[in-house]
Amino acid sequence: MITQEQFDNEVRHIISNAIREDVGDGDHSSLACIPENARGRAKLLVKDKGIIGGVNFAKKVFAYVDKGLKVETLIEDGSEVTYGDVVMYVEGPSQSILKAERTVLNAMQRMSAIATKTRTFVDLLKGTKTRVLDTRKTTPGIRVLEKWAVKLGGGENHRFALYDMIMLKDNHIDFAGGITKAIELTKQYLRETGKDLEIMVEARDLHEVEEILRSEGVYRILLDNFDYEDTRKAVKMIGNKCLTESSGNINETTIRHYAECGVNYISCGALTHSVHNMDLSLKAIK
Repeated sequence: MITQEQFDNEVRHIISNAIREDVGDGDHSSLACIPENARGRAKLLVKDKGIIGGVNFAKKVFAYVDKGLKVETLIEDGSEVTYGDVVMYVEGPSQSILKAERTVLNAMQRMSAIATKTRTFVDLLKGTKTRVLDTRKTTPGIRVLEKWAVKLGGGENHRFALYDMIMLKDNHIDFAGGITKAIELTKQYLRETGKDLEIMVEARDLHEVEEILRSEGVYRILLDNFDYEDTRKAVKMIGNKCLTESSGNINETTIRHYAECGVNYISCGALTHSVHNMDLSLKAIK
């Protein structure tokens, strides 16, 4: 997993790039009709229902745009919200509120949608030992926000990127010349580089599970697109030798069935790549 320092740096990059992209050489709509010394107050209004996400990110955006903006938070990240709820008030220079508005809303709408979907999946797994994971199937440039939202919804983060875990998938295995060779080369690479990274290996069938188990040092086996029967067999074969993860064909209908097969984790790309943004707005208070 990434460190707190890496996380904070990612967030700063996202904010600076988003403001650069949206504001450019100036918010000319606001500069044209709102006096520089004008002050205002606005509320962040919920027009939907679900789990709110991005409150703390919004505070960082407002502070980046203008440290003179004051935020009053009424509802915290990860809380259930419904139509008509006011999440926060922001007060200060009117031009600054408007400059930050779209970046705040874009992020919070997306993060809230992901947190809401994640909470749905987490609730479906109540009573099992299985935990929900995200994937790297995220929107380029804002991965840290989407994975942050998964945590707010009660899920857990998979590896952040290519650099914080070894994950030998089908293409790695095929290009390397097979499972055993891929694992041997990986362990050699880690010895030579001195890197301390967990090794995860994807299995496409029970025969591949057997082969993976013949190698030492595998942290987790990914059971990719297994049916329920083979998932149960694989979990029994693996036992306590390493952790297990199911992926592929994961949705609201199937997730509980896979959990009941006994896997430790279920990863689902749909948490981040197939959500509908929560409807939020930032309204001026006259």
